[in-house]
Amino acid sequence: MKIALFWHRRDLRQHDNAGLTAALQSGYPVVPLFIYDREILDLLPSRRDARVTFIYDEVERLARQTAQAGGSFLAFYGRPVEVFEQLLTQHEVAAIYTNEDYEPYAAERDAAVGALAARHGATFQALKDQVIFAKNELLGKSGKPARVFGAYRKAWLDKLQDAHLQPYPSAGLYTAEHLAHVPDAPARPTLSSMGFEEFRQQVPTNELPAEELVRSYHLTRDTPGRVDSSTRRSLHLRFGTLSVRELMHQARELNPKLLAELIWRDYFMMLLWHYPSTATESFEPRLRRVPYRNNEKEFRAWCEGRTGYPLVDAGMRELNQTGYLPNRARIAAAGFLVKHLLIDWRWGDRYFADKLLDYDMAQNVGNWQWMAGTGVVAAPWFRVYSPQSQQEQYDPTFAYVWQWVPEFGTCHYPKPIVEHKFARDRAIETLRTAYRAAGE
Repeated sequence: MKIALFWHRRDLRQHDNAGLTAALQSGYPVVPLFIYDREILDLLPSRRDARVTFIYDEVERLARQTAQAGGSFLAFYGRPVEVFEQLLTQHEVAAIYTNEDYEPYAAERDAAVGALAARHGATFQALKDQVIFAKNELLGKSGKPARVFGAYRKAWLDKLQDAHLQPYPSAGLYTAEHLAHVPDAPARPTLSSMGFEEFRQQVPTNELPAEELVRSYHLTRDTPGRVDSSTRRSLHLRFGTLSVRELMHQARELNPKLLAELIWRDYFMMLLWHYPSTATESFEPRLRRVPYRNNEKEFRAWCEGRTGYPLVDAGMRELNQTGYLPNRARIAAAGFLVKHLLIDWRWGDRYFADKLLDYDMAQNVGNWQWMAGTGVVAAPWFRVYSPQSQQEQYDPTFAYVWQWVPEFGTCHYPKPIVEHKFARDRAIETLRTAYRAAGE
């Protein structure tokens, strides 16, 4: 009996799933599967990672749902090409379905799996699921992505139709009639069998946020420390436990500012697809040779929340303890690292990659390069945010600071690691010199 495989990646849900819908409508019995990718997991700095535990819990939930529906769910710990080589050899696979992923490694991985499938006489199809518009759907007249977000947002809104936000019927199709049962299916890996420790952080529900929270989003989003300062659904968008179409639909109905922030998500994913080198290299060629100081002692102080700038320190301590970092604290911390300490934005991106529960390469690379002034779309390189002004504007009562830096205001709190005006002048002069030298 020929079967279709559906490969879950950044879409750990049964409902409103584009690729899963296509598989279930293919006419072949479907076997859903997940691969704990060693190419990714083996690079993690710790075997105690809350994201791995979160993924494991969601995969096990999907496996239970599949069993209840009368089908088999497979899970493997290995390298995707090797896993599919085994599956294509052992089973009569007519097609492999999945959803698109726009990161550089994912593009190479999918090309390799697609070529392997073709050699075995199977098709490989990846569908758009984690964005509304991506790749080449919203290019400018030049045939390239817009370099100004405002232009992209206008084109996005002009192109949007109700059909783009309609849910896919995967949940209704997830029945024994469309699923396959695999006799003697191998046991799914456990956290311990993969060498990981169980470690859970508190995460919000994957249900849509409350309407009142969404309606007030534009008023609270820059107030760190408030539980209602954002939707806190970025983790669920990252791993696909919540459909972006669901959240986009709600935002379009209730709050245009939230919708605009979600459009940024589409934008950064499109930019990473078109400019994959920006994952590791500054887009702006004139700022690729900035003589960053990269002082390791100062970097450790930033990582540990010991810079002497309370908003920066509070944000970094919240990140270290919870895996979450509010929007305004994220901006303050990133800007301080790249401008005040003159540390390469890639150092910060790597640290966030290790710590953030919602780490997403496209969003983080895009935002780090924006802060550094080196990106496809970027703040001017000569803009240097004042940590004190940020504090006064967004946490004037120090409520957020005292929540995470209880020794603030005592002799135990460190003095500022660098003086603002000196650091600002140093950053501007360093970047100006590098910019001009590259242009000569």
